Amino acid sequence: MTAIFVLMLTVLSLNVSLRRAKLKVLIGDGDDTTLRRRIRAHGNFVENAPLCILLVLAIEAILATSGIIWIVAAILIASRLLHAIGTLGQSTRFIVPAMVMQHATLVICGLWLLIQSLGNLSAAGM
Repeated sequence: MTAIFVLMLTVLSLNVSLRRAKLKVLIGDGDDTTLRRRIRAHGNFVENAPLCILLVLAIEAILATSGIIWIVAAILIASRLLHAIGTLGQSTRFIVPAMVMQHATLVICGLWLLIQSLGNLSAAGM
């Protein structure tokens, strides 16, 4: 998953850089709608992808089955991809489903991790 996110981030970053070079805009968005959308797609990815990666690592550390890990990773990858497509494209219809997928997965997995942690604390006599 991390490798896929690294490649996705690289594409999103290059997308911004190429548009900046074309417009000769080094700072800001030059009041260009396309550049603004590319910046937001990149920024939103940077804001959310690290937490997604950490979540999958935490699930793996608590010995979830590899099937669960792959399902969670696939949902998070799909949500990040759909969000980028929706943000970069002319239609924003993919953004809401992408964010619902991501946030639902984060909440469900976060609660599962919390329950597992509390169970481990009580098993340890704390």
